Amino acid sequence: MFKPDATLTADNASTTLAAGLQAIAGGQSSIDLSGVATVDSSAVATLLAWQRAAQKKGLALQFGVLPANLQSLVDLYGAASLLGAPTSASDRHH
Repeated sequence: MFKPDATLTADNASTTLAAGLQAIAGGQSSIDLSGVATVDSSAVATLLAWQRAAQKKGLALQFGVLPANLQSLVDLYGAASLLGAPTSASDRHH
């Protein structure tokens, strides 16, 4: 299972994106984001790119439980449904 470093920001997004794409190309359908502690909007873009790559390969990509700061960004950008992730709002109401 691919597990990115603790930081996923504009500083390392292209490297992290490439590593994740390589893992997906190799057939991996799960990415462990539990160790990601520092994020910016580049993290959301990276997750979306991984999701598109997995869909093209016919894989259902799973991210597991997103760290709270990443979940907040996903919610802010309205990307939860695109990532197959729950939204914080839906978690509170259900």
